[in-house]
Amino acid sequence: MATIDWYLLIGTLLFIVGYGVWKTRGRKNVNEYVLGGNQSKWWTIGLSVMATQASAITFLSTPGQAYHDGMGFVQFYFGLPLAMIVICMVFVPLYHKLKVYTAYEFLENRFDVKTRTLAAFLFLIQRGLAAGITIYAPSIILSAVLGWNLKILNIIIGVLVIIYTVSGGTKAVSVTQKQQMFIIMTGMFIAFFFILGYLPSDISFGKALKVAGASDKLNILDFELNTKSRYTVWSGLTGGFFLFMSYFGTDQSQVQRYLSGKSIRESQLGLIFNGVLKIPMQFFILLVGVMVFVFYQYNTSPLNFNPAATEMVINSKYADDYKLLEEEHLKLSNQKEIAQHRFSKALDNNDSIALALAKKEIVLLNKKEKIGRDAAKEIITQADKDIETNDKDYVFIHFILNYLPQGIIGLLLAVILSAAMSSTASELNALGTISALDIYKRNFKREETDDHYVKASKMFTLIWGIIAIIIACVANLFDNLIQLVNIIGSIFYGNVLGIFLLAFFLKYVKGNAVFVAAIITQFIVIIGWWQDWMSYLWLNAFGCALVIAIAFLLESFDRIMKGDNDTTLKV
Repeated sequence: MATIDWYLLIGTLLFIVGYGVWKTRGRKNVNEYVLGGNQSKWWTIGLSVMATQASAITFLSTPGQAYHDGMGFVQFYFGLPLAMIVICMVFVPLYHKLKVYTAYEFLENRFDVKTRTLAAFLFLIQRGLAAGITIYAPSIILSAVLGWNLKILNIIIGVLVIIYTVSGGTKAVSVTQKQQMFIIMTGMFIAFFFILGYLPSDISFGKALKVAGASDKLNILDFELNTKSRYTVWSGLTGGFFLFMSYFGTDQSQVQRYLSGKSIRESQLGLIFNGVLKIPMQFFILLVGVMVFVFYQYNTSPLNFNPAATEMVINSKYADDYKLLEEEHLKLSNQKEIAQHRFSKALDNNDSIALALAKKEIVLLNKKEKIGRDAAKEIITQADKDIETNDKDYVFIHFILNYLPQGIIGLLLAVILSAAMSSTASELNALGTISALDIYKRNFKREETDDHYVKASKMFTLIWGIIAIIIACVANLFDNLIQLVNIIGSIFYGNVLGIFLLAFFLKYVKGNAVFVAAIITQFIVIIGWWQDWMSYLWLNAFGCALVIAIAFLLESFDRIMKGDNDTTLKV
């Protein structure tokens, strides 16, 4: 990295922290600290909601996902607009009407304290783990690629977030996320146009899309009815719908963003803004990854994008075997470049026969390359079974560091770290709020001053920040980072969503039945995930349906045992 990159990176991060502290200075009551004084406009809410969801994992993993597997991952978000409509119609008006600070406060009004506490506890488990991962994700990759110390990087990111989140609460999170989203999208657009500029002079954007299509990278829609398949239209519309409805409707890290709105309308417009723009944004990020793939059709890519894995195997007894694979990979890269030029020429000449032959050759060469990459992963595993062989998360950062000019590298690194800070800030803000108001206040200190609970929220935010840093320092990379966060969420979200749907729509079911059903459901869902009963996205719908069914049966059985004749369903 050049000096200008360091200036851009450090200057951007310090500006975000300083701006957050400065804009939210002054004494605060609980409403101001937790809900930002209910002053947020719809565009602030919309950007804050997007920034909370779009962590560094999004900007590191998603381009790599597209590089290897194409655009199909966008199907994951197909249920988002539908979820936004339901949340705007049901969740937002009810939360504002009840003037709640947290989503789980509503559950006590509907059921009882123990159900509220259980739902809050499930949130703390999954979101506490996720907060550590959102710090760890960029740290592990940047440390491997840049040679920075992993633990020090974890601590730096965590401490920067803690400073302004503890100081300013929800308002600090919201005002900094607007700046972070601007930096993030500016950086991604700049990277996109640089990629296009690096393609051969005869490869226009339209032709680049056809090059990607020849390698099946533009296959967006999969209508196959297969619950084992991770990304299909149906898993997105069903599992994705339940996941997003639970995430945006019951996850305090998101609920707290729109509870800070000036009115119901401002909150609803902010969520609709997110629902309209999220899929195009995700589509664009995937497209960046596809263009990186096209770039490497004309330039030699590493056999494995993880530099730590490559360095380790080169210094092992398997070095000669790995070098043979690298030589074969280089030959295939040269052959791919020639085949792609043939494909381009056939496009220019509108020669369908030559086009078909060139595409057939490209598909064959891609298969050979995949075989070589898989063989390389086996050798890496033999050399060190603990090192990460899945290199999806390293694809985009490799391109940034090796091909982008000075200054732009610093900007893109600032993008990655800003995204990590924005999502982590929302999580710590929510974790501190839930711990202070749903657990501490409701179960231990019910009658204290407003100032006391503000201090408690700050203290718990600090504690969760430290816990997140510790989790980041001991975490291990797991397959694809963006999938890991979604897997953790899917294990818990369906169950929590089911509890809320019971609260909203089934007055027949009471607190005891819901409490027991939620515990049973959580154990079953964890077993289902562990035994791989279905793709993790389907766990959201499964958990939601299961807790509703079990709670209804338990309530009916209890009423029958008590001789209660009123067992009619009330909604």
